Amino acid sequence: MGLGEHAVDYTHKPLAAASALCKEDCHQGPQSFKLAPMSTIVAKLSPAPAWHSSQWFNADSPLSLEDLCGQVVVMHAFQMLCPGCVSHGIPQAKRIHELFRGDDLAVIGLHTVFEHHAAMTPVSLQAFLHEYRVGFPVGVDMPGEGTPIPRTMAAYRMQGTPTLILIDRQGNLRHQAFGQTDDLAVAAAIAGLLHEG
Repeated sequence: MGLGEHAVDYTHKPLAAASALCKEDCHQGPQSFKLAPMSTIVAKLSPAPAWHSSQWFNADSPLSLEDLCGQVVVMHAFQMLCPGCVSHGIPQAKRIHELFRGDDLAVIGLHTVFEHHAAMTPVSLQAFLHEYRVGFPVGVDMPGEGTPIPRTMAAYRMQGTPTLILIDRQGNLRHQAFGQTDDLAVAAAIAGLLHEG
């Protein structure tokens, strides 16, 4: 059920190797990003992993997938020092938030820090969200135990940032893409999930 023909296979990349890849891609800047296909994660539907957030911004209380049951969820995982996130991922998430306002859709940000931990604190994130006028809820991914990879990032087997994840109304993980994704492809995938009812 994906728009792309490529299934995502994480079994050949341990998270440490993925972390090194993410650093390299993230720091080459936005011009290095190629459009990533919207990929179907699994041939068979499976529940999206729970979020492990230590703090929330732009939300009255901590959010969980259970809180959003019945809505399509667009989760944008980012780091505030990632050039691709700043130039493409966050603006795209803001456009989705505006375009689908009033629909049964929730846009959620996940600040998932796997490098430069001392520079990307919640205090810095709060200022960043204000300066970039991010109005949708943003959770801070909990640190991993004995690894620089945060807990939600590991649970979703993300390859890096930016990562865009689509979750259907029943809480199933439907699409996941690492890197820059085409707005039309994302909008079509979202519309398809909204139409499923």
